[in-house]
Amino acid sequence: MKPKEQQAWYVIVNPASCNGAVGKQWPSLEAKLLLDMPGGIEVAYTQYAGHAIQLAAEAVAAGYRRIVAVGGDGTNHEVTNGILMQTGVPATDVYYALLPVGTGNDWARHHGISKRLEDWLAMISKGQTTLQDVARVSYLGEQGDMQVRYGVNVVGLAYDAFVTQFAQRNKRWIWNRFFYLVLVLRCLMLYKLVKARVTANGMTWENRFYTINAGICKYSGGGLSLVPHAVADDGLLAVTVAGPLSKLGVLLNTYRFYNGTIGAHPKIDTVQSREVVVEATWETPVYVEADGELLGQTPVEITVIEKALRIIVP
Repeated sequence: MKPKEQQAWYVIVNPASCNGAVGKQWPSLEAKLLLDMPGGIEVAYTQYAGHAIQLAAEAVAAGYRRIVAVGGDGTNHEVTNGILMQTGVPATDVYYALLPVGTGNDWARHHGISKRLEDWLAMISKGQTTLQDVARVSYLGEQGDMQVRYGVNVVGLAYDAFVTQFAQRNKRWIWNRFFYLVLVLRCLMLYKLVKARVTANGMTWENRFYTINAGICKYSGGGLSLVPHAVADDGLLAVTVAGPLSKLGVLLNTYRFYNGTIGAHPKIDTVQSREVVVEATWETPVYVEADGELLGQTPVEITVIEKALRIIVP
């Protein structure tokens, strides 16, 4: 018979997600999970930024092999990083699921994971899994040392990191996708293009950039599709490099960010590559975020790790 830890689901809840809405929803969600989750549940609550990374790693070390994150894309990022960073067992030995109750839910959107609890529980009961690629992000941290984090959705530099930083400072204004889009457009008025050198797929771009993206999955920023050519298990990063678009040009092409035609713009290139290197070519650094979490700055190296994360999907 398997130990209790290998049968039970270790559930990591971010009560602050979605401006505290998750914390308010959790008592009713927990009651249903206690009744319907096979093997039972063990619950842990995050208390500060980065805590879910620690909780997930500790859960694996304690013998848990089935982990659920309750929250949005930020919680998803931290819990998957905890699974990927621990060295006790191969990350693919852990079965991971996200109960998407956050604001954006972009990773869940890519995989077709329902927010409706009854459908989600049916998915868990069925237990179908797939192996997803992961982006390994090496970057310069605040202390001037090179650090590593993993991205399971989309890694963004330049404008994307600027928006992420602005959003973290103004979380109380972000209630849904519409308000996030308003925030994105507000940032457009404040953003100044950065100079950088990007190398991917044997090609090099040196220019002033609006945005640079490397995606495992297709969606970010509350439904934007900046890397519509992303395939989560093909062993490649979907890379989008957007040159010096004007603010008016961005506004006139906003529809392309949603309908998958971003690569049709003459100043935007889309390629696929196993590695992306970004270096600042001016005194202004280029910042990087992964899955909506601000990390650090250039030099940045992003490489793909094939089929590194086992996830439960519909």
